Amino acid sequence: MSNKKITVIQVLPALNSGGVEKGTLEIGHYLVEQNYESIVVSAGGRMVPQLIGEGSRHIEADIGAKRLSTLKYIPWFKKLMREIRPDIVHVRSRLPAWMVYLAWKGLPAHERPKLVSTFHGQHSVNRYSAIMTKSERIITVSNMMRDYILHSYPDVDPGKITVIYRGVDTSLYNPDYRPNKSWIKEWFSAYPQTEVKPLLTFAGRLSSRKGIEDFIAILSELKQMNLRFHGLIVGETDPKKTEYRQTLEQLIYEKQLGDDITLTGHRSDLQNIIAISNAVFSLSKEPESFGRTVTEALSLGVPVIAYSHGGVKEQLDLLFPQGNIEVGNIQQAADTTKKWLHDGPPTIQPNSLFTLDKMCSETLKVYQELLDPGFVISQ
Repeated sequence: MSNKKITVIQVLPALNSGGVEKGTLEIGHYLVEQNYESIVVSAGGRMVPQLIGEGSRHIEADIGAKRLSTLKYIPWFKKLMREIRPDIVHVRSRLPAWMVYLAWKGLPAHERPKLVSTFHGQHSVNRYSAIMTKSERIITVSNMMRDYILHSYPDVDPGKITVIYRGVDTSLYNPDYRPNKSWIKEWFSAYPQTEVKPLLTFAGRLSSRKGIEDFIAILSELKQMNLRFHGLIVGETDPKKTEYRQTLEQLIYEKQLGDDITLTGHRSDLQNIIAISNAVFSLSKEPESFGRTVTEALSLGVPVIAYSHGGVKEQLDLLFPQGNIEVGNIQQAADTTKKWLHDGPPTIQPNSLFTLDKMCSETLKVYQELLDPGFVISQ
């Protein structure tokens, strides 16, 4: 029996921001803590220094670029697997998954590492997306996503799907957390308009899929009710979609909310922003597989108003059912917000279900179940 350190390679397009990227870093950090070797292959990005600082190795490759030249990564990744001899390769996105799968299939069966995929979202159902079902084990992030996979790809063996909810570090995200005084001072210096009003926060990439227009409509209703508040829209704009931010700014102007809403752009201190908020909103029109910001807010003791579908509904049903709002019901969302601002929000259940430790340990369990039973895990 071998007692060599287990090596895991995670593969995704880039490491700039987002839930998939954050989850990759969290798994990498946990692997290192458990004395595994953690490697991530991506095109790089602002999160790479943190990844490396936490003990993982980063190999830069633009393996998710949608261009013909990306095909060169098939032989490249095959060579990489032969050099590193990883035990597990874990893919998290479709195009990198194709490159990895074709390289993996090109190896003799006895040389192949175990192949894992995480199905993060509801992709269009076609042969291209089906690559995420070709791995030996599929991790998905909610029961909604498990049902989606089985409905969309009926040939998939239900036994190879494991539901692992995304988790947050409850030693950091808990109701006792408070930003430090220097951050508070800097924040209110930069955004004095937020200091004396209840803060209502929407966090996420600026995308028409996220329901930001509905957030603006809810705030417009609150203003007509003569309520005091300030709205925050926290998230970066896709460089290819700058016109969408302009559309939002125009809508804010038309609703006469220019003094009531701030677009902050990308922020690396979202935890602190949520912690000083009075409520957080999740308003995607299409059901999302999971809402990381929802879990983070509830863990911090901040109430969430969210459209009641998808993985977000699963989270709210377990921790804060009072936050469920009928999809698209602006008036219900506004009335609920008004009530909370006036009377205080209902009690939020402590988060013992969506924790980082649970997510990481359950992911490692999937890896371990795939490995040869005779494989001794080095501790």
